[in-house]
Amino acid sequence: MIVDNQSFLARGQFVDLACGLRTHVIEIPGSDAAAKTVVFVHGSGPGASGWSNFQANIQPFADAGHRVIAYDLPGYGETDKPTDAIYTLDYFVDHLRDLLDYLKIDQAILVGNSLGGAISLGLSLAHPSRVEKLILMATGGVEEREVYFAMSGIQAMMAYPMGSPTFTREVLGTLLEQLVFDKRHVTEQLISQRWHILQQQNAQVLATMQIPNLKSRLKDINCPVLAFWGRDDKFCPVSGALTLQSECQQVKVITLSQCGHWVMVEHPEMFNRECLEFVENT
Repeated sequence: MIVDNQSFLARGQFVDLACGLRTHVIEIPGSDAAAKTVVFVHGSGPGASGWSNFQANIQPFADAGHRVIAYDLPGYGETDKPTDAIYTLDYFVDHLRDLLDYLKIDQAILVGNSLGGAISLGLSLAHPSRVEKLILMATGGVEEREVYFAMSGIQAMMAYPMGSPTFTREVLGTLLEQLVFDKRHVTEQLISQRWHILQQQNAQVLATMQIPNLKSRLKDINCPVLAFWGRDDKFCPVSGALTLQSECQQVKVITLSQCGHWVMVEHPEMFNRECLEFVENT
């Protein structure tokens, strides 16, 4: 992994998967035989990527000795962005399965935020033997589409279509502030990172995204689940935390006051500590 000093983005490797998508992957090998394999699955939004979502979390997991994978979803980051694809949950899940196959990962711990949480849930349901544990942050896929689109953060982002001349760097900064409680977390470096990535995105992924409500199927997830939710989330309502508590078999949910959609960004030390405890001792 090399961090580009101009864009502040980490450069990994490119792999060609069975699904036909050239995929950008950051991988840090585990340091001992007891290492777990942890795969970070990022969320949606302008300028999203594996590194821009999880840059405060990847290295602490690696420092703890674990094998760490962070990849860019189809339509995001440096991964291919087909303009003729329909970006359904199954599409994202099949892509993740193909990535695990390529990397010869039989079973992993998934860390998923927002859309990445829904993908992690989807893989757990479609291929339960591939998922050892789940870590979710404000996961999508546990409400009806109309509930999400009524949230103020999503409404704000939908007002500025990607590629529109009205979508300026200043607009991006304002929209990123919707993701956090404390606006100080939206730094010039973060804006620069995501603005750089945004130049490669197209509108297809958001225009065609189809994520079903998985609430009725959560009882079928049999692996341990650790979930985080910010009380002030403007994208995924905190009621989703109660849904996970009531529907999942083995779950611990941590809700935080004065926290928005990005728990791992606003409270990285707490997030990393709780996650590593869960990874190593649950």
